[in-house]
Amino acid sequence: MATIETTYLGGLRTEATHVQSGTKIITDAPVDNQGKGEAFSPTDLLSASLASCMLTIMGIKARDNNIDIDGTTCSITKIMAANPRRVAEIVISFKFPKQYTEEQQQLLERAALTCPVYYSVHEDLKKTVDFGWEVEVKA
Repeated sequence: MATIETTYLGGLRTEATHVQSGTKIITDAPVDNQGKGEAFSPTDLLSASLASCMLTIMGIKARDNNIDIDGTTCSITKIMAANPRRVAEIVISFKFPKQYTEEQQQLLERAALTCPVYYSVHEDLKKTVDFGWEVEVKA
């Protein structure tokens, strides 16, 4: 059974439906590629997928180790390249709501950098990750 069903709506838009939940996502071509930029572009979703995957895997590791990361956010910057047009780099900057020990930081970083999307994108795609650890706390 399919995981996602996607329909071309015309006007450089698609609608993807998650089969199990029925949740829908609209995509639109970006302004710099003949679109209106009124929704996520497919390459925006690629970038968001990487960050969401990293947060999810960190969440699993955090839950298993009684570390509270609720409220953690990240900013994602997608950098495009031409010839061929592609995502050249994804920059992810995390902001954690709490301070963590060095051991906890290492645990969370290792988890993030082993998420399935991180391993699934081409090795030529540069992934720049800033965990933003403000203050080092001793255990």
